[in-house]
Amino acid sequence: MDRLSLVNTLWFAGWCAAILVLFVLGVRLPLQPRFSRLKTLLYVWGVVVGSIGLAALANAALYLHDVHFDLTREQVFTPSRQALRVVEGLTRDVTLTYFFQSQDQDGRRAKDMVEVLARRNPRLHVRTIDPDKQPSIAETYGVRLYNAAVVEADGRRILVQSTDENDIALGIQRALRQRVITVCFIEGHNEYPVDNFEFHTHFETLQSHSHGESGSAVVQAPGHGIGRMRRALEAQGYDVRKVILATRPAIPDDCAAVVDANPRTTYLPGESGALLAYVARGGAALLMYDLGFVLEPRLAAGLERIGLGLGQEVVVDPLDHYSTDPEMVAVPVYETHPITRNISLTFYPGVRALTLAAPPAGVTVTPLFQSSKDSYAKRVEPVEQHRLGREPAAPPAATGKTGPRLLAVAAEGRWPGAPADARPFRLVLVGDGDFASNSFFPYMANSDLALSMVRWLVREERATAVASRIPVPPMVLLTKRQMQRIFLTVEILLPLGVVLVGAVVWWRRR
Repeated sequence: MDRLSLVNTLWFAGWCAAILVLFVLGVRLPLQPRFSRLKTLLYVWGVVVGSIGLAALANAALYLHDVHFDLTREQVFTPSRQALRVVEGLTRDVTLTYFFQSQDQDGRRAKDMVEVLARRNPRLHVRTIDPDKQPSIAETYGVRLYNAAVVEADGRRILVQSTDENDIALGIQRALRQRVITVCFIEGHNEYPVDNFEFHTHFETLQSHSHGESGSAVVQAPGHGIGRMRRALEAQGYDVRKVILATRPAIPDDCAAVVDANPRTTYLPGESGALLAYVARGGAALLMYDLGFVLEPRLAAGLERIGLGLGQEVVVDPLDHYSTDPEMVAVPVYETHPITRNISLTFYPGVRALTLAAPPAGVTVTPLFQSSKDSYAKRVEPVEQHRLGREPAAPPAATGKTGPRLLAVAAEGRWPGAPADARPFRLVLVGDGDFASNSFFPYMANSDLALSMVRWLVREERATAVASRIPVPPMVLLTKRQMQRIFLTVEILLPLGVVLVGAVVWWRRR
């Protein structure tokens, strides 16, 4: 229990004590004392005034120190921890007007949630309005839909159409943001498009439907993309823009961070130079280089200068993996870093291993996570080999010994050779792009990790992390053993049971 709740609970206990005192006095005090007429009158009026005064003071104290109790197991009537942290951390006044529909259960819950949030910090001023009863106020704010919140702070106004307190908390953060933060997505190399929101991301080979190394040489079908990540960033208040390196001499300085999600064709030398120059002058980059992508020599040399490299091999993890596919590497444990704070299980379909060497002076490179001790790697042919019609001479074999493989790193510091007064750069390199694609972004903690990477790159890692919920269809995920048991029961034991019962019935009737 936090300090505010403890104080309010003590006030509630004081109110209960005051009511108990009134009850005891009402039982113990005589109704007709043996006093003179004047003393009896003063006694009666004293008891009445004292009782009313004590009750009034107790109720006033309780009203000013309201405490919220939620006895449900799922804490249905309590705002999320992220929303509470956002409100408790307010240092400037924020006005929140929520327009709810009284007939909508979710709308009524959202009304209760914002009122609970208002009691957490006096700087949050909440007013709840039923547009059916007060249509003029809704018209004043230009609100034409139910269940909408209008957040006002420092002369800015944000409209949030939601019944989720997390979305409202994001609206508060957006209203308080002092600057526009632009996240630029690199395009021009068959990256995942950012304009698509809901399509499934996968690879189609001649043999099968794959997310692993067997599909590394096939360009994904058009329509798949990374739009869910873009929508989540926009919900966080970031401005998202597309950048094509081939048409620009340099990456714009107003890009707080650049993201390259699963490029399929190698950069041109000038494009590599533009990206490296942007990072060297204090930029930030999230590079998600998936299986089969070949680094242009200039870019590879630039990453090697800070101790980073990409192996041309896929990681297979028989111990920690998602579902039944050992090439969908799962990560339950992370190294200590602001990016990985409060991150739980994530998974990476077809991830390549990274290599790490000693970084130069002034550069700090931190591994973020790696595969388990039972993992190993298999060689993967570069994309260009398949496009030229060259097939591998033999099936890919395991390379190296069994052991952990590095999957993602974060680097920061002064770029080698940059001026002494240059701004420190930040860079995150991940050996997979599928984990942030539409297919896998909403599941497990993949979205939390991707957004945390971007927040660290734009230097907002100290801000309260609030994730907007992305609706996904319900799924039932089974382990390989569970699937085998279901198959054994449904496909073998159940039909055999029917045959056995039929045989018994026939035998008894013959």
